[in-house]
Amino acid sequence: MAKLQAHAVKLITEICERYKDEPTSTMMILEDIQKEYGYIPLEVQELVSELTGVPLSDIYGVVTFYSFFSMTPKGKYVIGVCLGTACYVKGSNLVLDKFSEILGVGAGETTADGLFTIDVLRCIGACACAPAVSINGKVYPQVKVDDVKKIVADYRALEA
Repeated sequence: MAKLQAHAVKLITEICERYKDEPTSTMMILEDIQKEYGYIPLEVQELVSELTGVPLSDIYGVVTFYSFFSMTPKGKYVIGVCLGTACYVKGSNLVLDKFSEILGVGAGETTADGLFTIDVLRCIGACACAPAVSINGKVYPQVKVDDVKKIVADYRALEA
């Protein structure tokens, strides 16, 4: 197991202890760790396995199955482009391509400055306002390719 910092081990241990009496605690533990750190690397999964007795393969399976878990750090602004049927039909794939072009990264990748991650979502429940994009939970309705440059510029301006 890779060496985690003492404060991380302490916090992860506290999270695991919080759910020790829950019959199916793995999801709750992983959700709390994801909220705290933004991702769940393998060394953290190993520690959770050690602390809970849940096999590492089971924990890894959960982390890799559910798209809201990540094994790598995400950017400050996570851009989720919906590629569900309604959004796709209305051109969300072109919106995704434009975000990738402007930011210089593909789906599932984070910009070198750590500001942006592009995620592909299958449905965000905003079919009536397709194509939809979600950035850190804020939904942008009816996004057009021409809107993407301004959206990125607005978030970059927040960092200036």
